[in-house]
Parts: sequence; structure tokens; C-alpha cells
Amino acid sequence: MSLFNIFALAGGLGLFLYGMDMMGKGLESAAGSKLKGVLEKLTSNRLMGVLVGMLVTAVIQSSSATTVMAVGFVNAGVMTLSQAFGVMLGANIGTTITGQIIAFNVSDYAPLFAILGILPMMFAKKRRMQSIGTIVAGFGILFIGLNMMGSAMEPLKSDPGFISFMTHFQNPLLGVLVGTIATGIIQSSSATVGILQTLAAQGLVSLDASLYIVLGCNIGTCVTAMLASIGTNTNARRTALMHLINKIIGAILFIGVLYIFPITDIVANLTPGVPKQQIANFHTIFNVLNTLILLPFGGTMVNLVTRLIKDRDTGGHGGKRLLYLDERILETPPFAMVQLQKEIGRMAQLAIENYRNSVEAFFQKSDDLVQAVFEQEGSINYVGREVTRYMVKIQGLQALPQSDKDKIFRLHDVVMGLERIGDHAENIAEFAQARMEQEVKMTPEALAELRQMCDIVGEALDKGLARLIDGEEHPENVALVEEIEGKADGMFQTMRDNHIARLNQENCTPMAGMLFTDMGIDLERISDYAMKIIRLVH
Repeated sequence: MSLFNIFALAGGLGLFLYGMDMMGKGLESAAGSKLKGVLEKLTSNRLMGVLVGMLVTAVIQSSSATTVMAVGFVNAGVMTLSQAFGVMLGANIGTTITGQIIAFNVSDYAPLFAILGILPMMFAKKRRMQSIGTIVAGFGILFIGLNMMGSAMEPLKSDPGFISFMTHFQNPLLGVLVGTIATGIIQSSSATVGILQTLAAQGLVSLDASLYIVLGCNIGTCVTAMLASIGTNTNARRTALMHLINKIIGAILFIGVLYIFPITDIVANLTPGVPKQQIANFHTIFNVLNTLILLPFGGTMVNLVTRLIKDRDTGGHGGKRLLYLDERILETPPFAMVQLQKEIGRMAQLAIENYRNSVEAFFQKSDDLVQAVFEQEGSINYVGREVTRYMVKIQGLQALPQSDKDKIFRLHDVVMGLERIGDHAENIAEFAQARMEQEVKMTPEALAELRQMCDIVGEALDKGLARLIDGEEHPENVALVEEIEGKADGMFQTMRDNHIARLNQENCTPMAGMLFTDMGIDLERISDYAMKIIRLVH
């Protein structure tokens, strides 16, 4: 094999991987908002998880990416081990679609597909047409790469050294080992199976050897998930281990089946004389049967990995932690957007809770509530920083639609508003602390006015932040919050007038007057932020 052939083989592999990546990104972009609804389908029903795993993998063209995403969801606490079990089994089936595509003999038309796809990519104005062009171009480039690899490997047919080397692949364990190592390096079972299909089409690998290599490819794809689980919580590590155990059990079962039953003959007779299709069919059959066998034992598998990896998590940052964000989910922007909005909703809930605690700390003179407010303010600031950092990373993703980029710009302002609400709540807690430490006496009239203002502002927060928290649209709340905010402004003016009257009558001490005025200012500003936020999210 000449140096030129080696370069051609490497170039063909590069084009093949690039084409597969283009197809995945194009499909993901075209699916767009539909992918966002997939999370809602993840119930405790493992069969639904299988279907979701199949769908997502078919769209993004990578079972490794789906599995890494599952590890990320489990790490973020939004997916259970049982749900992840079903998703990973479904991903195993979904990844076989690439092999079935490769099995179609359309290599002669590959350049035509490439140019037909590139034209809308360059000249189409609508994003959907650009996405379709990316899919078609990726399809063509994938087959151009396969053609290059096939041509580069053709001289090996008559190479005595290579022929002697390939005879060793008749050993089942060696075939499994080679498939495992090759996929572990490339980190894509679809790519390894695609290369194997090309070798088989050239007559360089027998069908017997190919089947064992396919089993190894399925084990090797676990490397990505195992690497992704490093530094995650206990359940995320269990998810990656469960994925590996599933694959090993399946490979062991099928090695036994290949020894006992004439599976090779059955696969060969399904599509006689078409090695690419035979390998693709076996890859699909293996993963479908493996799913059917293992799916009923989901509970057993969860119990097994729970025993193998003991609980060691200590709670991370304590209150300063993220519930929904995980950088592994960034691999799939539509899901990352869903999780981002959930985390911002949680931040909104923390801000409302802190406001209510600060108000009660002031009226109840509770030092415990004051300390709780200070502690939770640290959590709000932490979540705000991490959410902002996450938004910057999402904005850098090429596959992110422009509509989502525009939404992120608005969400930046929302997060800033929530942080300011938290700051004002902290100010109110400091007023409560000063009232207790300096034993400030306030008139019943002043306290009643402050309580009324607090109730008005609390209502503004409930209505203004509702969409962030429950994810539902509340268009009627926009006018309501504007009305409430106007009421708060009017109330603040009335409070100032009454305060001046009390000062003139010497019914109010200077310290009490300062607390009253400053707290009124903070309350009025909180209502302003509630109105700004509801306008940003509707």
C-alpha cells in the first residue's frame, strides 16, 4: 500500500466523518423546536425512553452524543437511572440507521448529492432550506469519503501481508477486541461500522469476522460515555457503567448465539452478495434483540449499578448548586435551551422566596430569617453567575437557531433583573437586622403601610415571574403587572406624604424614618423589575 493510498484513506475517513457530522447537524437544526418537546415524553415508562433514544439518535446521528446527553441529564437531576436505561437502549437502535444508509449503493451519485446540498447552503435565505441543504450535502460527502476509502484499500486485495493479517480475525475474541479498540479511538460506532462495510465490500473482511467486529464496535462506543462521566455525581457514573454493562452482556450473549446457531448464514441469505447490507442488518438485529432482552430487566440493572457504585455525594455546593444545567447537554442545543430556562425558573423561585423571607424577617423581627435570606442570596448570585456563563457557551454554538440566540439576549436581562430583586431582598433583610439591633420603634400606621406595600409587590412578583417558574404563557399577566406596578408607585408616593406628616407631628424617630423610606424605595424598585421581566418573557 503506497503512501498516496494511505493519504487517500485518511482523507476519505475525514470526509466520511465530516459528512456524518453535517447530516446530524442539519437534521438537528431542521428538527429544532420539535426536539425541545421530547423531554416531556421521558416518563417512568422505559419503553417511551427507548423511543425517545431512537428518535434523538436518528436525528443527531450519534449514539455516543445521546448517551453523553443522558449522563448529563442524570447528573443535572432531571432524568432518573430508569429513564436513562431506556434512552440508552433506544440510542443503540437509532445509531444503526447510519449503517443502513451506507448500505444503499448510491456512491456514483454522491457528488450530485453534495452539489445539490451545497447550493441551498450558500444561497437559500430560509434557515429550514439551509438545514435541508446541509443534510443532503452531508449525505453526499459521506459517500464521497466512503468511495475514497474503498479506492485506497483496493490494492490490499492482493497484498499477502494484509491477507495473512486478516485471517487472524476469524478468532472471535480478536475480532471483538479490534472493534472495541477502533471504536474507542474514533468514538463513533457508526463510523467504525461504516469503515467495516467498506472493507467487506472490497472483499477484505469476511462476513464471519465482520459480525464479531460489530460486537466490539458496540462495546467501544461506551468509551465516550465513560469519559463523560468523569467528575459527575454518583448517578451519572452509574448511568455510564450501566451503558457499558448493557453492551458487554449483549456481546457475550451474541458470541454464544453465533457459536450455536447459523446466524451468519441467516444474515447472508437475507441480502445475498451485498456485504454492506449484511453488516448493517446484523448491527440492527443485534441492537433490537439486545434491547428486547434487556428492557424487562431495567430495575435489576439499576439495582446492580447502585450496588457497584455506592452513594458518596456530599451535596456539592450545598445550596449553591445547579439543578438543571450540565455542559454535556450543550452537545444538543435544543435540550440545552430547555434546561437553561428551567434553571432560570428555579432562580426566579429562589428570588421570590428570598423576598418573602426578608419581608417576614422585618415584621417578625426574626434573626433566623435574616440569616436564611443572606445564605439564599449567595445561592441566587451563584446560580446567576453559572447561568450567565452557560448562556455565553450556548450562544457560541453554530447549530443554535437565530430565534434562540435572540431569546438568550433577553434572558441575559432577565437574569440581571432576578439578581437585582435578590439584592433588594437582601437590603430589606439588613433593615430587619438594623431594626432588631437598634431596637427601632415604628408607629402602627407606618408598619401597616409597609405591609400593604409588601403585599402589592409580592403580587407583582408572583404574576411577573410566573412564566419563568411554570413555563406556561400568561399573556393576561402583562396588563395585570403593569396595573400593580402603577398601584405600587402610587402607594409609595402616599407613604412618603404620610411619613412627612408623621415627622412634622414628631411621631417618628429619625432612624425609624430612614428605615421606612429606604425600605419603600427597595419595594418600589422590586415592582419595577417584575414589570421589566414580564415584558422580556412575553
